[in-house]
Amino acid sequence: MAKDGRTLITLGFVSIGILFLIYAKIGNAEVTPNALQSIERLGVAFYGMMILALGAIAYGFYQYHRYKVEKNQTDVFSIIAQVILNPKSRKVFVTTSIGYGIFFALTSGILVYQPDVVFSYHYGVQVPSAQIAPCCGEIGYVPKFIFYVTEHIGMQIIPINLILQITVSYLVGLNAAIAVSAFSILRKGAGIGSVAAATGLFIACPTCAGTFLSLFVSASGALAFTIALTQMQTILIGISIPLLIITPVIMAKKIRSSGWSCKIS
Repeated sequence: MAKDGRTLITLGFVSIGILFLIYAKIGNAEVTPNALQSIERLGVAFYGMMILALGAIAYGFYQYHRYKVEKNQTDVFSIIAQVILNPKSRKVFVTTSIGYGIFFALTSGILVYQPDVVFSYHYGVQVPSAQIAPCCGEIGYVPKFIFYVTEHIGMQIIPINLILQITVSYLVGLNAAIAVSAFSILRKGAGIGSVAAATGLFIACPTCAGTFLSLFVSASGALAFTIALTQMQTILIGISIPLLIITPVIMAKKIRSSGWSCKIS
């Protein structure tokens, strides 16, 4: 296997694509009570394989960053790798990624807090407990993993939302690490990353924009904006992730032109 990690990254993405396509057939199939247990086991296997695929992608990116640093080149991806593996920048990257991931989970409905609802009473479930909702829905939205942590705190994991959360959180952390590392050089361009992060938040939660806007405008205006933003969800996905990818490249080019370098031990 190549030491640059690209094989692992490719294998991980291909595996996730295949998992989604396989499970898409089940999402449109009629489920009988007799087959429900088998489909639930398949749902557990789906998440197990998806976690392995995401782990392969993460380790592949780590290998790629190490490879670029060891090559000691001056291209933009080598600059990005140097920033990510620098101890100080790595702390910023990890802290920002985790912090934004938690914020994303709260605003997208992955992490749920309902103080007025008692899960064991209203839903008839044991707390703590976990269950799989194996069907039925569109590709990427099944199977759902539901975890009741306490009587008021739970998690609802949808495959596509989980992938978006990890992707956007990683990219936001990457933007923050590069911007902080070269803030004095990139003061004019660093704001792009902040705009992209805010846009990325609305990928999984378009109505959050309406909630935020309602603090400043009338309720009717916020509602109209929320409806429009929900309809533009695909556009937001298409804009925010590429923006979060392009921004580190732009900043890395500026860093390179400034003559900055960082040796990683």
